[in-house]
Amino acid sequence: MAKASGNNRYLRRGGGGAAGRPGGAGANPLAAAQEMLARAQADLAAASVEGTSGGGAVAVTMNGEKQITGIRIEPEVVDPEDVEMLQDLIMAAIADAAERAQALQAESYGAITGGLNIPGLSELGLG
Repeated sequence: MAKASGNNRYLRRGGGGAAGRPGGAGANPLAAAQEMLARAQADLAAASVEGTSGGGAVAVTMNGEKQITGIRIEPEVVDPEDVEMLQDLIMAAIADAAERAQALQAESYGAITGGLNIPGLSELGLG
């Protein structure tokens, strides 16, 4: 039968380990993860990638959140007789920039998740 005194390790409350102490190793792992995620998102918003097509004739700049921040088109690829080619070059440059931004996101969030495939991150644009 268990003792009713405070000496019984099964009946103690308050935890005496590092995780139970304020400021200990396990103080608030969720808050720490949220802080890391917020920092990663801010870094991605400030990061910039460039996708190109046509040997650099068309360049699209995107931030790490996959938002287009700039487009540069060399004048020699602007042919009023072949608008479709220019459209294709722009689409290819956007796809290249999006691929690079995705790689940047994977690298950034991979550092937080340790490379784990966490369900729901891709739907949030985080994986």
